[in-house]
Amino acid sequence: MSDKYDVVVIGAGPGGYVAAIRAAQLGLKTACVEKWISKEGKPVLGGTCLNVGCIPSKALLEASHKYHEAKHDFADLGIEAKDVKMDVKKMVARKDKIVTQLTGGIAMLFKANGVTAYEGTGKLQAGKKVEVTSHDGKTQTIEAENVIIASGSVPVEIPSAPLTEGVIVDSTGALEITETPKRMGVIGGGVIGLELGSVWKRLGSEVTVFEAMDSFLAAVDQQIAKDVKKSMTKQGLEIELGARVTSTEIKGKEVEVTYTDSKGEHKKTFDKLVVCVGRKPYTQGVLADDSGVSLDERGFIFVDDQCRTEAPGVYAIGDVVRGPMLAHKASEEGIMVADIIAGHKPEMNYDAIPNVIYTFPEVAWVGKTEEELKASGTPYKSGVFPFSAIGRAMANNCTEGMVKILAHEETDRVLGMHIFGQNAGEMIHNGVIALEFASSAEDLALTCFAHPTLSEAVHEAALAVDGHAIHMANKKKRK
Repeated sequence: MSDKYDVVVIGAGPGGYVAAIRAAQLGLKTACVEKWISKEGKPVLGGTCLNVGCIPSKALLEASHKYHEAKHDFADLGIEAKDVKMDVKKMVARKDKIVTQLTGGIAMLFKANGVTAYEGTGKLQAGKKVEVTSHDGKTQTIEAENVIIASGSVPVEIPSAPLTEGVIVDSTGALEITETPKRMGVIGGGVIGLELGSVWKRLGSEVTVFEAMDSFLAAVDQQIAKDVKKSMTKQGLEIELGARVTSTEIKGKEVEVTYTDSKGEHKKTFDKLVVCVGRKPYTQGVLADDSGVSLDERGFIFVDDQCRTEAPGVYAIGDVVRGPMLAHKASEEGIMVADIIAGHKPEMNYDAIPNVIYTFPEVAWVGKTEEELKASGTPYKSGVFPFSAIGRAMANNCTEGMVKILAHEETDRVLGMHIFGQNAGEMIHNGVIALEFASSAEDLALTCFAHPTLSEAVHEAALAVDGHAIHMANKKKRK
């Protein structure tokens, strides 16, 4: 006799655990299956994001930034800090403590909301049955009126750089390094590569980033990307564009990397090599042949706009479906699906999902880039305002970057917002809300922003869309 639930969620990452909690809040009998095992060998919730992704990487980014700031920037503020040192092992231990606190918090939320947690691997079978295989190999079957697949993603491995313990690692392994390597190579100049490269550069490593594409941060508005590359290079990251790693060779405790670019073949030796070339959906062992769920040509689970699969009553969310692989996107999809199951009529605006790169300064954007608008032939206008003209940025000793707002030429509707600067990840929600409510640039321009704040750059950029910026010489005449 199997257990029966209104909702069974496979995966307890930011998509799965949020979906489970929301479903339980709506009065649905809910279970969640999770196979993750901690470094201590204990079952834990939270998936990649909490255990080896978003949260631990931000803990290292924050610690390394504070160290770098104390060592190099405090003097500008009149603060004398001599012999500043970083205890890398203590930094990593703090990261682990934060992870433990947050994953334990999810367990308490499950208990408080009445979500039943199953430890083990979940596999969807025909008829909305989920086979759960525990870590000791025992199996049981649970039945559901509805199933939500939220099994997440895993790092992509490449044949030219096979993972080798202690020398060639993926993003997970990079979070466990306890001594600052003298030389570090990073394959992949995307979000994860730049963030991890920044951490170890701040701590003293010589960091080289290999990016196979000729363009830098191709998904980012290129006016912003140009300034980001300039900043990263100034910070000491060696960024090789159009550089394709063709092979690696382990030599003792070092790794020799062979790569090609427009100038030919080159070799470079590192103490650590981090592979960050992207992630792929994790569906291995999740779907039985008779589950009724199909994959698209890229290996993602095929779903409609409301995350329904081809099997009635079965949904899929997060990294296993189309769209950006972002924790907050997964969470919102989880809430939407739980609401649909409960009989509500929610909608999700995929055009208003923010992206953030947590380097310093941060990079954040939402909506369309200027390149996308040009390619689609959309008439647009733009307003740009630099942080160098913002009083709070000067006081904070961080004047790098800008805010850029793109609006429709005819309707003035905000089409995109792009920010490079301190706390960009916090400020981008001005743009998210503007897109969600179909605001115009004038709406933002007429909004009162507190002074002195960094967000005043958003206000000025909105004013600049029509040439009305106050703290910048304007080429356009006020109408």
